[in-house]
Amino acid sequence: MANYFIIGGSSGIGRELTLQLARNGNRVYSTWFENEISEREENIQYNYLNVLDNEISVDFLPDKIDGLAYCPGSINLKPFHRIKPEQFLKDYELQLIGAVKVIQAALPKLKKSESASIVLFSTVAVQTGFSFHSLISSSKGAVEGLVRALSAEFAPAVRVNGIAPSLTDTPLAERLINTSEKKESNAQRHPLKRIGSPADIANAAEFLLTEKSGWVTGQILRVDGGISTLKV
Repeated sequence: MANYFIIGGSSGIGRELTLQLARNGNRVYSTWFENEISEREENIQYNYLNVLDNEISVDFLPDKIDGLAYCPGSINLKPFHRIKPEQFLKDYELQLIGAVKVIQAALPKLKKSESASIVLFSTVAVQTGFSFHSLISSSKGAVEGLVRALSAEFAPAVRVNGIAPSLTDTPLAERLINTSEKKESNAQRHPLKRIGSPADIANAAEFLLTEKSGWVTGQILRVDGGISTLKV
């Protein structure tokens, strides 16, 4: 039984990843911030964690963890001229600095594993320019840089990879797909003619966290319905 640490595991992709890992016989230490889960679930331990706190404590984790996935995020789509500089800093604090603090806190425990892995989340908008995406593209672009730098620095002890999804049906994206018309319009933009599900992304994250991807590091895996590379 492997031990996995999922930050932001009470909703959306993080929740689905937590459940998948637990169903497959792993022990999962999952955190919540706004969406508390109070019921007991087999192989899952939930703990409160605010990644914006100055000091991050991971005392609730066991001595060794085999994988970490950082799932908190935001989707703020606005015209560039309406975004104040401090909004860029706020987004950067959540998307990147939160991940930095958590990784630094958990790294000694990761290094005790024989096959440790870290998974971070980017967005298709980093490599494919979209209007009104300057906030998320900037902060997630920094995340992709962190993935590549840490994968080199931590090799061979800890693998580090990222996932770049397109629009996914999660609470985070609710206002973008809160009508059937919006959902269908966004689906038609993708070559596979649907938007992503939490399971689509969690499947990829589980692969990158486990030994099934034991020869993969420093990669950004695009799980995006083909939108970043195909025109059909």
